[in-house]
Amino acid sequence: MRLAWPFKTRIDDDRNGEEHHCCIGDARPDFLCVGAQKAGTSWLYRQLEPHPDFWMPPVKELHYLDTLNSTRRFHPPRSKDECDYCFLESMKNLSAQSYIDLQNYGELFRHKGALLSGDISPAYSTLSDEVIERVVDYFPNLKVIFLARDPVERAWSQLSMGVRLGMISRFDATDAEEVIRNLLNPGVLVRSHPSKTVARWKRYVRPELFRVYFFDDLKQNPAQLRRSILLFLGGDPNKPSGKLKPDDNRDAIREKLRLTAKVRARIAQFFEQELKACAAELGGPAKRWPARYGFSVVIFLAQLVDDFDILFWCDWIA
Repeated sequence: MRLAWPFKTRIDDDRNGEEHHCCIGDARPDFLCVGAQKAGTSWLYRQLEPHPDFWMPPVKELHYLDTLNSTRRFHPPRSKDECDYCFLESMKNLSAQSYIDLQNYGELFRHKGALLSGDISPAYSTLSDEVIERVVDYFPNLKVIFLARDPVERAWSQLSMGVRLGMISRFDATDAEEVIRNLLNPGVLVRSHPSKTVARWKRYVRPELFRVYFFDDLKQNPAQLRRSILLFLGGDPNKPSGKLKPDDNRDAIREKLRLTAKVRARIAQFFEQELKACAAELGGPAKRWPARYGFSVVIFLAQLVDDFDILFWCDWIA
């Protein structure tokens, strides 16, 4: 992907020579939700889209920063008014360019007026350090959210989706080694290490602008999770999201592949070090993830301390 700092250009939003009358606001996103896939990002979009403090893009996942919008869409975009049409036309023009144009990417969000707006694209969890640094430098007040999920559960949900959508064929969900081969697929593997994703984004986003939330809380207390996210983004949690309830997570009821105890144990073994890293680095509900599979995080933390002591000693005698 060729990257370049954008020059000032004008995207033509006129339709048949007529000027659109849309609300014009700051030409920038207020926030990004950078993942994780299968960790509640669709739920978050559905909570924000009808909320009176937000104007969300007519498509949930823009994918602009990772694939220049070349990803396949499984659902038609919302197109209920002039602003939606303007956005989609601008996105089409912007995606035709061969480089990331952050100025005109920011211009996509001018339709928000005085409201809040952002881009919810789980694939942004896979962005390189170079792209992250440029995005954060260009939008210095950008808030960033990451929804974390137990790597075992998340990966299995992604594999189930792949089978359901026909992206994975001839898949024997009871064959542990075949499951592992699918986990090694780069499209699955790169999304299955939340500790690394969070560490990468934290290198560039100021602490007060970055938050990690957990899928565990979506299952146990969605109303509190909604409240926490809205407060962080600057919305009013006391305002309803239309008729939508906080516990409306329709993706959770979709049929998933049956996970046998043998396969579950093998996947957990595959992710053992990542489960322990999440417990140590993400905290919160992640502290309980290793114990679900019989792993002790205490030994892992002791190893980290030993490694630190060795590094300190080597630095001291150098």
